[in-house]
Amino acid sequence: MLVARDLTKEYQSGDHRLAVLKNVSFEVPQGTFVAIVGPSGSGKTTLLGLLAGLDLPTRGSVEIDGTDLTGLTEDGRAKLRGERVGFIFQSFQLIPTLTAAENVQVPLELRGDDGAGERARDLLSRVGLGDRTDHFPTQLSGGEQQRVAIARAFSNAPRILFADEPTGNLDGATGERIVELLEQLNRESGATVVIVTHDLTLAERTQRVIRLADGRVIEDRATASATASPVGAA
Repeated sequence: MLVARDLTKEYQSGDHRLAVLKNVSFEVPQGTFVAIVGPSGSGKTTLLGLLAGLDLPTRGSVEIDGTDLTGLTEDGRAKLRGERVGFIFQSFQLIPTLTAAENVQVPLELRGDDGAGERARDLLSRVGLGDRTDHFPTQLSGGEQQRVAIARAFSNAPRILFADEPTGNLDGATGERIVELLEQLNRESGATVVIVTHDLTLAERTQRVIRLADGRVIEDRATASATASPVGAA
């Protein structure tokens, strides 16, 4: 499902080239729940942006579902994301003037899908917000807003979901519920889930941990939670 080959990302810093990522390679089979961890400045967020096609590497390549992102135009990458990729952000990124249901409907309506309202309500019910569909973000708690964001991320039935610190703005108990929800949706939908997190307890709940340091992969291992085989193949 996801293949990173020799990913390197460099930025110009004065007279020098600063390498944020250095020859990062790995493969993630379909249906796997993976955590990318590492200290601040290790390259986690940069790597997530490259994997999702939000940015291009200086060298190397990324494949999602058999498509090489580095061979696509910006519009082509945007089209692929709209069809096969979901996103969850630490800051939720909900539209404040839209209700929970309307926030979930946005990606569907942009695609011109029929039945967007019905699917939005169904997804909100699945994340435990069936009675909050007409509430605005300011009327929801942080955990509820993140659940709306998760419902929105799954609205286009993505093949792969990227989450950047999905529990970073939540208290421990609420973060635990969000992790359980991601585990549930991962099992039910078969979507590959890749999260960036500084929370090592959360990382151990996934099936696999990829650890970065100084822009390189220093560890790539299965966790004790990896009790089931991934669905499909890379």
